[in-house]
Amino acid sequence: MKKIGKLLLLLIPFFAVEQATAQAGLIEKLDGSKIGEREIDSTVKSLMSRAEIPGMGLAILNNKKKVFLKTYGFKDRSGGKLLDTTSILYAASFSKAVCGFLCMRLVENKILDLDKPLHHYLKKPIAEYENFSELRNDDRWQKITARMCLSHTTGFPNLKWFDPTAADPEFDSLGVVKIYFEPGTKYAYSGEAFKLLQVALEDITGKPFDELAVEYVFKPAGMNRSGYVWHDNFGDDLAIGHNEKGQQDIKRKRTVAVAGGSMVTTIEDYTRFIEYVVRGKGIRKATFDEMIRPQIRIYSQTQFPPITQATTHENDDIQLSYGLGWGLMQTPYGRAFFKEGSDDAWKNYNINFIDRGISIIIMTNSVNGSMIFKDLLEKLIGDTFTPWKWEGYYPVGYEGISPK
Repeated sequence: MKKIGKLLLLLIPFFAVEQATAQAGLIEKLDGSKIGEREIDSTVKSLMSRAEIPGMGLAILNNKKKVFLKTYGFKDRSGGKLLDTTSILYAASFSKAVCGFLCMRLVENKILDLDKPLHHYLKKPIAEYENFSELRNDDRWQKITARMCLSHTTGFPNLKWFDPTAADPEFDSLGVVKIYFEPGTKYAYSGEAFKLLQVALEDITGKPFDELAVEYVFKPAGMNRSGYVWHDNFGDDLAIGHNEKGQQDIKRKRTVAVAGGSMVTTIEDYTRFIEYVVRGKGIRKATFDEMIRPQIRIYSQTQFPPITQATTHENDDIQLSYGLGWGLMQTPYGRAFFKEGSDDAWKNYNINFIDRGISIIIMTNSVNGSMIFKDLLEKLIGDTFTPWKWEGYYPVGYEGISPK
């Protein structure tokens, strides 16, 4: 018996090593094939080098659970400081996905009605809200609902400072919010819509937006280093963005929330959020299904400029659509929902194949980040469905495109 016991003690470390290797090293793709951690590392480092990307956070979920979480490169290239999983990153429009989930929680708590015109929630006439003062002479805004804001069908521009119909618009210092088409009739990406939604949510609840996010999303999901404003406990582990001129872009520590774009988070925290969502936490199944149900089909040739007459059927095979806070598509592996996050020094992407339980989250601190999304998605999880042309995710070298 003593010999058997000694043999078992010798075998335990062997099995533990094998189990740890399997957990850390074998990631399942959509088609059921596997990829090892070394191959992931090699692929990521090669692509980052080619696109001149300083830092990146990467997470992959299998069976709706995190199986891979790692950072690469620098949070501050000039200072030689390495990025880690708790470094604060600018989430950009990942903010809208979190806002969408927050709204579904408010719906379940009977605080928000998706189809009730938002003007019923406002405490003041629309013209008394500075951002929307020019709508005083356009009654169409009274038709706008939370559902329209979340599905990008309000008719508002993306950012009032830029002409939403121009391919390369100039900055307009006198930018005003206008309605460009009948609300509810077509898709056109709009950050300004989320500003109206935020005003309504704050008026309904009497709470600042960031406080709502902490209460309904960040705290339940265990996101302790995330906020729409800067929290005192974030410390100094802050990643720095790098723009097209190679210059550093240090995000200011916001004191006022912007529902559609001010969120900061970490790759670790945002992975917690995605895991929370795909595992059906926080909201009932029926509410989740409504969140990722197609609200509007998308036929535009590109996502930006957001308001254009040009159409295409190139994405018909995936039934490209928008839900409530998320882009949607259908694939041979079932439903998928996705969200981008982007500005001139940060590029982020997340897609969730909910019926296969596979997700990927990519966060970069470089304007060149989107140049590697197509290859990362294909090589790491076998995603050949993301509409990369529509999103403008042209790889390095595609038709002469290269890092600036």
